[in-house]
Amino acid sequence: MQDLQTLVLFTAACAVLTATPGPDMLLIASRSLSQGRVAGFLTYSGIAAGSYLQAFAAAFGLSQLFILVPAAYDILRWVGAAYLAWLAWTTLRSRTPLFAPDATASPVSMRRIFMQGLLTNLLNPKMALFMLALLPQFLKPDAGSVVLQVMVLATILNLMGLITNGIVILTASRLGHALASRPHLARLPQTLMGAVFGALAIRLAVSARE
Repeated sequence: MQDLQTLVLFTAACAVLTATPGPDMLLIASRSLSQGRVAGFLTYSGIAAGSYLQAFAAAFGLSQLFILVPAAYDILRWVGAAYLAWLAWTTLRSRTPLFAPDATASPVSMRRIFMQGLLTNLLNPKMALFMLALLPQFLKPDAGSVVLQVMVLATILNLMGLITNGIVILTASRLGHALASRPHLARLPQTLMGAVFGALAIRLAVSARE
């Protein structure tokens, strides 16, 4: 197990990462705005699951792959941009509002919400870079099971993310309810979500070309 100083330093790094807006936070905010806090927390559950997967991948060889095959990281960014562009398209072309307090519209399924959170995290270059650059620095082979160390560090990251994104979820869901009570604004959360996905796709595509 890592010593206390190592855990404190990693917690501080996680606090900075989770407080910095990115694809994960924007997806959480958009989903909470459009479908409420349950959907927001479910989105975060998918993101947290993705963080565990990325942590283990970084600890057990993915970092070496990116070093040996630099194009692999560029491929990750292009795939992420394409996925976000697809989300933007499907969100904006939907004819029914995502938030439906009168149950007349069909909200996005819970399974789909979870999977969107998971895939957005797995295709998030910022998270991949964080895991590849920092996580191995906090692993100590002589401190016991590497698997246990990865679990501890990934759990700290997710707990810090839960604090930050929990505030985002509660705030955005309250705003969503306020908008839903005004029929002429019913599609606004959906439009905002589509715009967020589109902006993120463009951002990733531009960074992939650099």
